[in-house]
Amino acid sequence: MYLNTIQASAGARKKSKRVGRGIGCTLGKTCGRGHKGQKARSGGFHKVGFEGGQMPLQRRLPKIGFTSKLSKYTAEVRLSELNDLVADMIDLRILIDANIVPAFTKTAKVIQSGIVTKAVILKGVKVTAGAKESIEAAGGKVEA
Repeated sequence: MYLNTIQASAGARKKSKRVGRGIGCTLGKTCGRGHKGQKARSGGFHKVGFEGGQMPLQRRLPKIGFTSKLSKYTAEVRLSELNDLVADMIDLRILIDANIVPAFTKTAKVIQSGIVTKAVILKGVKVTAGAKESIEAAGGKVEA
Protein backbone atom coordinates (compact mmCIF):
# COMPACT_ATOMS: atom_id res chain seq x y z
CA MET A 1 0.00 0.00 0.00
CA TYR A 2 1.25 3.44 -0.96
CA LEU A 3 0.12 6.87 0.17
CA ASN A 4 -0.95 7.75 -3.36
CA THR A 5 -3.26 4.72 -3.58
CA ILE A 6 -5.22 5.32 -0.36
CA GLN A 7 -8.87 6.11 -0.90
CA ALA A 8 -12.12 5.91 1.06
CA SER A 9 -14.06 2.65 0.96
CA ALA A 10 -17.04 2.37 -1.37
CA GLY A 11 -20.08 4.25 -0.05
CA ALA A 12 -18.13 6.16 2.61
CA ARG A 13 -18.20 9.45 0.67
CA LYS A 14 -21.76 10.21 -0.36
CA LYS A 15 -22.36 13.01 -2.85
CA SER A 16 -24.32 15.94 -1.45
CA LYS A 17 -27.70 16.84 -2.94
CA ARG A 18 -27.46 19.55 -5.61
CA VAL A 19 -30.29 21.92 -4.78
CA GLY A 20 -31.70 24.80 -6.79
CA ARG A 21 -31.37 23.16 -10.21
CA GLY A 22 -34.92 23.64 -11.51
CA ILE A 23 -38.36 22.14 -10.99
CA GLY A 24 -37.54 18.79 -12.57
CA CYS A 25 -35.40 17.54 -9.70
CA THR A 26 -37.82 18.15 -6.76
CA LEU A 27 -35.10 20.26 -5.14
CA GLY A 28 -35.52 23.36 -7.25
CA LYS A 29 -36.84 26.81 -6.30
CA THR A 30 -37.37 26.39 -2.54
CA CYS A 31 -34.76 23.59 -2.43
CA GLY A 32 -36.79 21.29 -0.19
CA ARG A 33 -37.22 23.91 2.54
CA GLY A 34 -40.92 24.60 1.99
CA HIS A 35 -42.32 28.14 1.88
CA LYS A 36 -41.23 30.90 4.26
CA GLY A 37 -40.70 30.46 7.99
CA GLN A 38 -37.63 30.34 10.17
CA LYS A 39 -36.35 27.04 8.81
CA ALA A 40 -36.62 28.28 5.23
CA ARG A 41 -34.18 31.16 5.87
CA SER A 42 -30.43 30.96 5.81
CA GLY A 43 -29.17 30.81 9.38
CA GLY A 44 -32.64 29.80 10.57
CA PHE A 45 -31.89 27.79 13.67
CA HIS A 46 -33.45 27.03 17.02
CA LYS A 47 -32.15 24.87 19.80
CA VAL A 48 -32.99 21.18 20.03
CA GLY A 49 -36.34 20.59 21.73
CA PHE A 50 -37.51 24.19 21.27
CA GLU A 51 -41.28 24.35 20.69
CA GLY A 52 -41.81 28.01 19.92
CA GLY A 53 -42.04 29.13 23.53
CA GLN A 54 -44.45 26.36 24.54
CA MET A 55 -43.22 24.33 27.51
CA PRO A 56 -41.06 21.66 25.84
CA LEU A 57 -41.81 17.97 26.16
CA GLN A 58 -38.72 17.18 28.24
CA ARG A 59 -39.90 19.73 30.83
CA ARG A 60 -43.57 18.73 30.73
CA LEU A 61 -42.94 15.07 31.56
CA PRO A 62 -42.48 14.05 35.21
CA LYS A 63 -38.96 13.21 36.28
CA ILE A 64 -38.77 9.70 37.71
CA GLY A 65 -36.09 7.34 38.90
CA PHE A 66 -32.83 7.77 40.73
CA THR A 67 -29.25 6.76 40.00
CA SER A 68 -27.10 6.38 43.05
CA LYS A 69 -23.65 7.93 42.79
CA LEU A 70 -22.38 5.16 45.06
CA SER A 71 -23.25 2.52 42.44
CA LYS A 72 -20.10 3.54 40.55
CA TYR A 73 -17.97 2.36 43.47
CA THR A 74 -19.83 -0.86 44.34
CA ALA A 75 -19.59 -4.17 42.51
CA GLU A 76 -21.18 -7.61 42.57
CA VAL A 77 -19.18 -10.82 42.61
CA ARG A 78 -20.73 -14.17 41.65
CA LEU A 79 -20.03 -17.24 43.76
CA SER A 80 -18.69 -19.06 40.70
CA GLU A 81 -16.04 -16.35 40.21
CA LEU A 82 -14.51 -17.21 43.59
CA ASN A 83 -13.45 -20.62 42.18
CA ASP A 84 -11.08 -18.93 39.71
CA LEU A 85 -9.08 -17.21 42.46
CA VAL A 86 -5.81 -18.78 43.60
CA ALA A 87 -5.87 -17.29 47.13
CA ASP A 88 -7.80 -18.87 49.98
CA MET A 89 -8.10 -15.58 51.87
CA ILE A 90 -10.13 -13.21 49.68
CA ASP A 91 -10.45 -9.47 50.21
CA LEU A 92 -11.18 -6.48 47.99
CA ARG A 93 -7.54 -6.07 46.90
CA ILE A 94 -7.40 -9.65 45.58
CA LEU A 95 -10.68 -9.19 43.67
CA ILE A 96 -9.29 -6.03 42.03
CA ASP A 97 -5.97 -7.70 41.14
CA ALA A 98 -7.83 -10.63 39.54
CA ASN A 99 -9.93 -8.19 37.41
CA ILE A 100 -13.18 -9.49 38.88
CA VAL A 101 -14.17 -6.00 40.03
CA PRO A 102 -13.06 -2.60 38.61
CA ALA A 103 -10.00 -0.89 40.12
CA PHE A 104 -11.99 2.02 41.64
CA THR A 105 -14.36 -0.27 43.57
CA LYS A 106 -14.76 0.62 47.25
CA THR A 107 -17.20 -2.13 48.30
CA ALA A 108 -17.98 -5.51 46.80
CA LYS A 109 -20.78 -7.96 47.57
CA VAL A 110 -20.80 -11.67 46.83
CA ILE A 111 -24.15 -12.83 45.45
CA GLN A 112 -25.47 -16.35 45.12
CA SER A 113 -24.99 -17.08 41.45
CA GLY A 114 -23.39 -20.38 40.54
CA ILE A 115 -21.66 -22.62 43.06
CA VAL A 116 -18.44 -22.39 45.00
CA THR A 117 -16.45 -25.64 45.12
CA LYS A 118 -13.49 -24.74 47.32
CA ALA A 119 -13.22 -23.48 50.88
CA VAL A 120 -12.56 -19.74 50.88
CA ILE A 121 -12.31 -17.16 53.65
CA LEU A 122 -13.88 -13.78 52.83
CA LYS A 123 -12.65 -10.73 54.69
CA GLY A 124 -13.97 -7.19 54.26
CA VAL A 125 -16.39 -8.23 51.51
CA LYS A 126 -20.16 -8.14 51.92
CA VAL A 127 -22.11 -11.35 51.35
CA THR A 128 -25.79 -12.13 50.78
CA ALA A 129 -27.52 -14.65 53.04
CA GLY A 130 -27.74 -17.31 50.34
CA ALA A 131 -24.10 -16.87 49.34
CA LYS A 132 -23.00 -17.13 52.98
CA GLU A 133 -24.77 -20.49 53.32
CA SER A 134 -23.10 -21.80 50.15
CA ILE A 135 -19.64 -20.66 51.27
CA GLU A 136 -20.02 -22.25 54.70
CA ALA A 137 -21.39 -25.45 53.13
CA ALA A 138 -18.22 -25.66 51.01
CA GLY A 139 -16.09 -25.38 54.16
CA GLY A 140 -15.28 -21.68 53.99
CA LYS A 141 -16.20 -18.81 56.29
CA VAL A 142 -17.10 -15.14 56.19
CA GLU A 143 -15.29 -12.62 58.41
CA ALA A 144 -16.46 -9.05 58.91
